[in-house]
Amino acid sequence: MNRETVIVVDFGGQYNQLVARRVRECNVYCEIYSYKTDIEKIKEMNPKGIILTGGPNSCYEDGAPTYTKELFELGIPVLGLCYGAQLMQHILGGRVERADIREYGKTEVFVETGSRLFTGVSPSTICWMSHFDYISKVAPGFQICAYTADCPTAAAEYPEKNLYAIQFHPEVLHTVEGKTMLSNFVHDICGCAGEWRMDSFVENSIREIREKVGDGKVLCALSGGVDSSVAAVLLSKAIGDQLTCVFVDQGLLRKNEGDEVEAVFGPEGSYDLNFIRVNAQERFYEKLKGVEEPEAKRKIIGEEFIRVFEEEAKKIGAVDFLVQGTIYPDVVESGLGGESAVIKSHHNVGGLPDCVDFKEIIEPLRDLFKDEVRQAGLQLGIPEYLVFRQPFPGPGLGIRIISEVNAEKVRIVQDADAIYREEIANAGLDRDINQYFAALTNMRSVGVMGDERTYDYAVALRAVKTIDFMTAESAELPYEVLNKVMSRIINEVKGVNRVFYDLTSKPPGTIEFE
Repeated sequence: MNRETVIVVDFGGQYNQLVARRVRECNVYCEIYSYKTDIEKIKEMNPKGIILTGGPNSCYEDGAPTYTKELFELGIPVLGLCYGAQLMQHILGGRVERADIREYGKTEVFVETGSRLFTGVSPSTICWMSHFDYISKVAPGFQICAYTADCPTAAAEYPEKNLYAIQFHPEVLHTVEGKTMLSNFVHDICGCAGEWRMDSFVENSIREIREKVGDGKVLCALSGGVDSSVAAVLLSKAIGDQLTCVFVDQGLLRKNEGDEVEAVFGPEGSYDLNFIRVNAQERFYEKLKGVEEPEAKRKIIGEEFIRVFEEEAKKIGAVDFLVQGTIYPDVVESGLGGESAVIKSHHNVGGLPDCVDFKEIIEPLRDLFKDEVRQAGLQLGIPEYLVFRQPFPGPGLGIRIISEVNAEKVRIVQDADAIYREEIANAGLDRDINQYFAALTNMRSVGVMGDERTYDYAVALRAVKTIDFMTAESAELPYEVLNKVMSRIINEVKGVNRVFYDLTSKPPGTIEFE
């Protein structure tokens, strides 16, 4: 790697992406790799530092995820977090045992401020603990540099070898001074200059795209969402009229969204993108007929997207490259970036068919998290109202409709969602909530309207607050807003007689429904 990089070795921790995201906040590039990654590959990458994530296992059990001792002998600084800390001690000769008292949640931690890891950190600080096991004896050469009332080794260090082990999670916001700790590791201990920024990312991407494409023709999958919009404008800046943008209205967009996308990016809009709109609503509905399983729906939608693009490519002549707005969480959640389980396939990652009729796929945003994509959009001069629009999944309403998708269900969820978004905006909450939408459940129940019995669907409302979309909490919406939304949906949307509000956080849920 030419750029300075810190790598995260993933042992199945739920916060693996969050660790990488926090490192990037320090303006240092970071990627996630499974613990199964060969040591030789890590040597080839020549990282400035290595971070070992948490995980659900006990490191002393047979078959538990582990790594070769050589990792700690490369001369590269290593920071172990939770399971990663225990594994480091276990491999290097310490002892890890089941704790008599499990620590979970916000915990007061007492740190040695003389440690390079804790420079600038308060002697007593609040950290997020989550562990059954504890380090009962540190490995030779290590010294304890933090403790709690119940955990004698909250952190240990071997500064001469730049090895650090901490029992808590600095990457979560509940650890008040976690950002300072991670900054100390990547800047002071790893020696990273911290020069990875969006302006340089945009400049480098434009140059790399020009070199790769040459005089070839490029077809861009433009959904009108934040990711594909930023990808399209980035390509437009790089190669101009060699780019053709195809917008597929698959009948799974929000209410009036197809017309809104065309108004912004089409011939009358602000961008010269060789915009083509394809109305393929009935084609998608037919393919989805009778399909209930979420992964099957995602793959059908992804494959049909590609087929439409192939057809459009043939109409405009030879096309060498396909551009997609894939971002880093798509890659990791599809099981391609770390060790965590496959959460869901994404239509532009795990949902692609095996045979694609293009020379190569270009994914210029593949290394970015959502908030970094927004930063890149602003750097490209895209207006704020587009950059900060609500996230929308590639499969669209297909995964906000539980069970089978059809035109009638799409109409219901479109109308309900439009009312919900309108009332959120009227209440002045649209920029305070990171993502909000209505979904259609597969539940039908008895109700009464106008003295008559009804047997209609229930709509679920979702609203979350999040920084990185890796973890999220439900937003505390004012009751009067929820009540107004409920009343309007039931009165104005035919086919609905109940409205629920989803309080589930991520984890254990996801932000989307399927």
